[in-house]
Amino acid sequence: MLLIDTHSHIYLPEFDNDLSDVIRSAIDAGVGKIILPNIDSSSIQRIHKLETLYPDYCIPLMGLHPTSVKEDFKDELKKITDQFNKYQYKGIGEIGIDLYWDKTFIREQIYVFEKQLSLAVQTDLPVIIHARNSFEEIFTSIAKPQFKGLKGIFHAFTGNSEQAKTIIEKGFKIGIGGILTYKNSGLEEIIKSIDLQHIVLETDSPYLPPVPFRGKRNESSYIRYIANKLAEIKNVTVNEIFRETTMNAIDIFKL
Repeated sequence: MLLIDTHSHIYLPEFDNDLSDVIRSAIDAGVGKIILPNIDSSSIQRIHKLETLYPDYCIPLMGLHPTSVKEDFKDELKKITDQFNKYQYKGIGEIGIDLYWDKTFIREQIYVFEKQLSLAVQTDLPVIIHARNSFEEIFTSIAKPQFKGLKGIFHAFTGNSEQAKTIIEKGFKIGIGGILTYKNSGLEEIIKSIDLQHIVLETDSPYLPPVPFRGKRNESSYIRYIANKLAEIKNVTVNEIFRETTMNAIDIFKL
């Protein structure tokens, strides 16, 4: 059973000089597919170039990242939504609310997030949700009646047990990445009580590399370190981690 990296940004400039090597390393590490959430209009061309180079291996999604929501949010959102008239995507992302860096555009972030949730309902596509310091705001939005039945992934989960329970009750999966390997993350105890049927693996490359690569550029091949750590925590074989998380990803993205 191959692994699926459900969240990677290897289309970014950080990989321009050795992209083919990064892809080869991922394949050699047992990564069968890499899901590519978009960031904003500036990354659309890059994401599709990578998909063209590696069709059916690199899977593009389309969305507007919350930290890209600025004064021009309406123009940016239109550029993103127009893409759905040109291409058949497997999901909508990376979307959400980020209140860690800057709260200046919180109203605009919520507006853009809910517009993209509406698009997900219309297209019957899963969403990849970025929820940094914003779980309650996210939960308020997805609880609205018009968004009933939405599915997807809460990316780079760093919440508590109650927040994990809410995510699962609402039908979403929990995205686990390199943070799980960090000594003081607090995730290990929370993950112990979460059944594997609710978990998918991700790298968020080039960000959040697992131990022993902290401080370096992350890449999709490193997902094996996350799988190994999860197997250790859950006291199961790595093959079981591969099987369960891969089947979850296949189900979400209808691969």
